[in-house]
Amino acid sequence: MTIFGLHPVDVAILAVYAGVVIWIGRWVGRRVKDQADFYIAGRKLGKLYQFFLNFGTSTDANQAVGVSREIYREGLGGMWIQYLVLFLTPFYWFTTALFRRARLITTGDLLEERFNSKFLGGAFAAFTLVMVCLGGGAAYMVAGKTMMALTPKPESAYTVAEARSVAQFHELRQLESHLAEGLSPQQMARYEDLHDREKKGELRGMISYTNPVVFYVGYAVIVALYTMMGGFEAAAMSDALQGVLIIVFSVMLIPLGLSKLGGFAGLHAKVPDYMFSLFGSAATSEYAWYTILGMVVANLVAIVASAPMMPTAGSAKDEMTARLGMLGGMFFKRFIMLFWALAGLMAIGLYGGTLYDPDLIWGVMTRSLLFPGAIGLMLAGVLAANMSSLDALSVSNSALFVRNIYQPLVTGRSDKHYIGVGRVVIGVILVSGIVAAVWAKNLLTLFQYFISLPAVFGAAIWLSFIWRRLTRTAVIIQVVLAFTVYAVIPNVFPLIPAIRSHPAFVVQTRPRDVTVVTGALDADVAAGRASAVGQTIHKIKHIPAQGVFFENVVRTNPDDPSSALEGQGRFEAEAWIISWFGVDLTRWSKAQLVAARFFFDAFFPFVLLFAISPFTRPEDSERLDRFFGKLHTPVQPTREEDDAAVEHAAVHPEIYEDKKLWPGSQWEILKPAWLDVVGFGGSCLFVLLILALLYIMAGLGS
Repeated sequence: MTIFGLHPVDVAILAVYAGVVIWIGRWVGRRVKDQADFYIAGRKLGKLYQFFLNFGTSTDANQAVGVSREIYREGLGGMWIQYLVLFLTPFYWFTTALFRRARLITTGDLLEERFNSKFLGGAFAAFTLVMVCLGGGAAYMVAGKTMMALTPKPESAYTVAEARSVAQFHELRQLESHLAEGLSPQQMARYEDLHDREKKGELRGMISYTNPVVFYVGYAVIVALYTMMGGFEAAAMSDALQGVLIIVFSVMLIPLGLSKLGGFAGLHAKVPDYMFSLFGSAATSEYAWYTILGMVVANLVAIVASAPMMPTAGSAKDEMTARLGMLGGMFFKRFIMLFWALAGLMAIGLYGGTLYDPDLIWGVMTRSLLFPGAIGLMLAGVLAANMSSLDALSVSNSALFVRNIYQPLVTGRSDKHYIGVGRVVIGVILVSGIVAAVWAKNLLTLFQYFISLPAVFGAAIWLSFIWRRLTRTAVIIQVVLAFTVYAVIPNVFPLIPAIRSHPAFVVQTRPRDVTVVTGALDADVAAGRASAVGQTIHKIKHIPAQGVFFENVVRTNPDDPSSALEGQGRFEAEAWIISWFGVDLTRWSKAQLVAARFFFDAFFPFVLLFAISPFTRPEDSERLDRFFGKLHTPVQPTREEDDAAVEHAAVHPEIYEDKKLWPGSQWEILKPAWLDVVGFGGSCLFVLLILALLYIMAGLGS
């Protein structure tokens, strides 16, 4: 007997998990008295809760699936779509201290205080609320696709259209397997036809009983119940439970998958050598070293614009607790990501190119490797991983709406009223995530938005911390221009038929065949291309044409090879601006195009801010003295001592002048203290340790 395709034991595990997190929310909700309790847990969380809060908030199943899907597509180098955060971790030593010393509730509060501008605080809140829809959409999508993979329809239940879609998918995979030997003109025409259909989303490798939208709604109800009742403290407490489940879901597939493959040696016998390369080449991968560097730089700019940064740091009882909790949680996540990477490599060995949608990897592996009970734990782990991000995000963004949009307009109400509005906003945010999940085609689309869009405000927030000459006018102009380039043009242009089909915008990179030197696999021996596994052979890898200005370029009628081309997906506004300078982007590889986009996203806002600020009216000097004095003042043990220290720094700004790197200048960067050297330097050593573990893992069994 099954219930919606699941064993009763698995359903029971899910029901118990849902009941526990809802109980936590109800229990914590009884202690909520004011906005500080609801939004930052009363600034009382200790190191253990901070560890799990940071681990849970930063870790969700869409990241695990994102890592695995990109490794399945691109090899080990594809993990950098998520693992690039490894290089950012040491910087949290400084950002966490700054957010805790700000002594505020939201990042919108920070912008409002720094620039004396309710408009900027509200604009950041509105922008972030749009971003959280995308983040929520990714969480729903992963949970939904995992459930879809666990509830497949039998072929006998397919409709005619579904059967045709699946048959054409397998036909395309068969043609792809013979590209190296060469296809006849008729076969190549058929391959291009099917390839276009796949890019349009018409081909599917399996059909599921699960209706994604119905699943999304049920999932949202559970998160809404415990988060709306208990706020940030409920999120922190549930994250402790969810952190354990995240660890379970991250590691439980590994021993069974390796056993099925024949260990690490069997893995290397089934996966090409170049797939184990930590950094892909420009010829065979979208993730060359300079692509990863571009993504790292863009993400470094963006990290300070993450909505949970302020409440997460602010909920800690003191500054050191915030720092250690942040770094501990983040580094533990980086370690767990090693298992996600290994799962992606195992998926290549187990399934080759047979998955029509790489987002289904986790669910397919769960169905094929696990047993009743273990499947329920896996699903609970996936749900927990996503809930641990959704809950904190929902509360953080509820705070942004209430404090930076609603409260300035509706003044003088009680904390009970504002908390009630915040609870309603949490529900609205969760529903908007469902809309984003339905809209997005795949997780990669959402991940690429996450990396670039926060840079709209990220550059201004970074400079707000360190540069006195930054002005409100410059920030407003920069935000408008950057948002236009990063969000408006990419999403509006594809809606205009004349642009979507314009010859100048449907250009593509040049397709080419690349010779790859690699070790022979089991399949190569079986096909007679080698006499033994591991023997050095040469393979031809076909690199298809890629859209330059559009995410995909396809034929309007796949049945007619002479039909016109049209663009689909995101319009790459960054590439379009680069082309204004006479650069022929059709000669570039996909890795170079992606790198250019992220370098542009990282530096464009800084160029605008540095160019505009000197020509605009400076901010009030006395207000800046108070703002920077507070940022330079460490958090004190008691509220009374802390208030006194902040007030002293505001009245006597000269006490920090000699501690600055450039005294008397517009730069508010303090000389690093010994504790900063130890904290940042030790974090860098941990980065090297994780990289060493990744390198060792890639070489096991080779």
